[in-house]
Amino acid sequence: MAKQAAPMIENYSAKLHDMLEWLAQFGADEQGGVTRLLYTPAWLEAQQSLFTYMEAQGLEPFYDQVGNLSGRLVGQQAEQLPIVTGSHIDTVVFGGKYDGALGVVAGVLALSYLKETYGQPLRTIEVISLAEEEGSRFPLTYWGSGNITGSYQADQVPMVQDREGISLEQAMKQAGFGTDSNYPTCKREFAAYIELHIEQGFVLERTDHQIGVVTGIVGQRRIEVKVLGESNHAGTTPMQWRRDTLAGAALMISHVKRSALEWGDPLVATVGSLHVSPNVPNVIAGETTFTLDIRHLDHRILNDYTDALYEEISAIAQQEGLTLSWKEHLRAEPVPMHQAMIDDLQHVCDQAGISSMLLPSGAGHDAQIFGVECPSAMIFVPSREGISHNPLEYTAEADIVQGFKVLTELLYQYAYRGEDHEAL
Repeated sequence: MAKQAAPMIENYSAKLHDMLEWLAQFGADEQGGVTRLLYTPAWLEAQQSLFTYMEAQGLEPFYDQVGNLSGRLVGQQAEQLPIVTGSHIDTVVFGGKYDGALGVVAGVLALSYLKETYGQPLRTIEVISLAEEEGSRFPLTYWGSGNITGSYQADQVPMVQDREGISLEQAMKQAGFGTDSNYPTCKREFAAYIELHIEQGFVLERTDHQIGVVTGIVGQRRIEVKVLGESNHAGTTPMQWRRDTLAGAALMISHVKRSALEWGDPLVATVGSLHVSPNVPNVIAGETTFTLDIRHLDHRILNDYTDALYEEISAIAQQEGLTLSWKEHLRAEPVPMHQAMIDDLQHVCDQAGISSMLLPSGAGHDAQIFGVECPSAMIFVPSREGISHNPLEYTAEADIVQGFKVLTELLYQYAYRGEDHEAL
């Protein structure tokens, strides 16, 4: 299908900005950010308003049983699996207006642009506003994409509650969703998934690149380390006979940073939480607990480093006369993005004269959930100073437009041109 005369895609800069600002009003907080948690009134109003907006753009919107909202642009070849783009609209508490929301807004407007410019596609395209990704209200993540891909099931809701004691199932039903609703089941199949997202880091900004083509999403290990010793009087217990868990944990934490630097990029290891008991000034700490967050793009390196770290921390515990327990709470494997889609994205950028670079994603995204089930790709745009999950989160309009161009062109190539693509 040959391209027709098209409206200038740069004209969508104002539309993208206005729609992001419009969406940010749902859950706007006093700190200048957005708090839009799963199944809350702010989240529900945002999804309902997006439903209406999709209709106005000529798309066919529909929900599934957990509240994922899709807007469909029906193709001529109905037998083919659809191409899907999108992201999530739930936020962290006091979050920004770009994380997740950009992928949804850009997806809606990309389909609107393609429909206006080229009419009906050969292959169906969908934009999806996923129900949940952040894990901010309930202690689970990827509830939206997980139900679509089958790692969760709406009729087997995890027994989890929010801080007010409201269960996930109760909140879902209160919002009008669930298996007893009239909405279709969640499990579906797609030909490919494409997600536009802010980088949430500063690599693109500092290297002066307009687009990041994501090579893969890192795997994660989240571990709780508990160090047991003996509480005793701070004044009467000689130093050489102490079993001080805080002092021992300090040695362990120092080793975490030192060893991660030795193993080198892109490995990262973080101690983000520390609890000391009894946590009073004149008593030796008898119990100290800290968390580990370890990430790498290669599962073998991730496993090898984690195993080595356990041995080294255990040796420190033994040296200090302490007892160590090590409990893994999360094991997420790395997910590579589809190589053919990576190549296609690089080609799109090269043809458009847009500077791009390959880089891994150190944060988790819905693309890693879809990436196990279908060819998937991610497009990053710069984040000012790398700030995200914060009211100061910001991406310039010019950078957003470049990401929008790349996303729209790739959707055009996959859905309109009728050519065989290795990714599909």
